[in-house]
Amino acid sequence: MHYDVFNGDADGIIALVQLRLSNNKPHPKDTRLITGVKRDISLLKQVDVSLATSVTVLDISLEKNSEALTALLNKNINVFYVDHHRAGKLPQSSNLTSLIDTDANTCTSLLVNNYLEGEFALWAIAAAFGDNMQTSAEKLAEQYQLSVAQQALLKELGIYINYNGYGRNVEDLHFHPAQLLEKLSQYANPFALINETGSIFHQLKAAYLADMGKAKGSEVLVNNKQLTAVQLADEPWARRVSGVFGNELANAAPNKAHVVVTQNESDDEQAPTFTI
Repeated sequence: MHYDVFNGDADGIIALVQLRLSNNKPHPKDTRLITGVKRDISLLKQVDVSLATSVTVLDISLEKNSEALTALLNKNINVFYVDHHRAGKLPQSSNLTSLIDTDANTCTSLLVNNYLEGEFALWAIAAAFGDNMQTSAEKLAEQYQLSVAQQALLKELGIYINYNGYGRNVEDLHFHPAQLLEKLSQYANPFALINETGSIFHQLKAAYLADMGKAKGSEVLVNNKQLTAVQLADEPWARRVSGVFGNELANAAPNKAHVVVTQNESDDEQAPTFTI
């Protein structure tokens, strides 16, 4: 049994989309998928070491999953690990193939793009935009001579996929990340998805715009030259939009600090907790 373990955001999903589509470096299509909401990164422990023969891990911190990784390697299970987050000490094992780069200007999908020698660069550009790596996305787009309009569409796609990954649990999401992966993997060219009437691109766009409209009407706690702080409600729409809303605020005013506060569930009305 091969396992694919991946972050449920744009970067993790699109990294796997590229590997699935590739003919140059074949990737198992019959796999067991392990994923979750964007902030759920301790995923590798869900792999059943008694069943696994090989594992691909995408866009989750090696440092946060080191114990589970060591357990797999000790069982002589082959692991292909690609990530751009803090890694800690890398295990020494002939069963581990790793593409780890913590440079602030890269992401997992860009690392996979390099590995595949640009076979699905358009998807990688969308992922970089979705991971809020504007400069890196634009740089790669220029290599492929994409117009401003084409870049804008890929940026939309990346943002909408990333937006879908935010939530307290998968019930908050419009699409389970595994379901979204299966749908996206049907398109070798992301523009085919974008141009298809009623596709998941358009479904996510409508949902995103509705949620962002609510976010932009939320209470502003602080707004000065140094800081903007906005409080969102304890509602599924707020949890879905918190990350992309924060990115939009930061991109609009990069010289300021930004805080998006979402009230969490609490049994004690006198002691609410918050997610920032």
